[in-house]
Amino acid sequence: MNLRSSRGEREALPLSLLNDYLYCPRRTGLKVVEGWRQANAHTARGDIVHEHSDLAGYEVVEGVTLLRALPVWSDRLGLNGRCDVVEQHPNGDLFPVEFKLGKRRKWENDDVQLCAQALCLEEMFGSSVERGAVFHADSKRRREVIFGEDLRRATEETVHAIHEMARTGAIPRASYKEACEECSLFEVCLPKATEDERRAARLARQLFEV
Repeated sequence: MNLRSSRGEREALPLSLLNDYLYCPRRTGLKVVEGWRQANAHTARGDIVHEHSDLAGYEVVEGVTLLRALPVWSDRLGLNGRCDVVEQHPNGDLFPVEFKLGKRRKWENDDVQLCAQALCLEEMFGSSVERGAVFHADSKRRREVIFGEDLRRATEETVHAIHEMARTGAIPRASYKEACEECSLFEVCLPKATEDERRAARLARQLFEV
């Protein structure tokens, strides 16, 4: 995945990149600018969690239509992707539901990704989407998210930041933290080796020593 355009045109961002960016801007840069994509145990578990919701189609449960793997986009924001599930209630309200690993807990990156789905739905259907939910696979519970003004602003700011990264090609410097060990791009990023500029330069010189 490389979203830089040789003609300077803005490419549409996958919705999942918003989650990546808030987890680690450098991870996003490696994907957007250099096109890296790796799998590990965590991404494999995520694929399993999404296995059912990734089957496109719909069903009606107690009067609520469940739209699975619904493609969504926003021309205004330059976004595209798909929602795991969108509930369409009898009064016409749309309610996106995002499936995630782990137990029920609040993460800003999950809320922003879900809010981006809501913004896409609003643009596509011309109606307000006020709420959604994150379903947590490990606890089998879901957490409701209100798409308030602050969350909407944070979501749009994140979208603009990623577009700017794609435009300039500037990848942030590594900053090692414990969570880095779980990242699928850990062996590509090498945060322990590259977070210190002098150490990174020394290692680079050693690569060319005979």
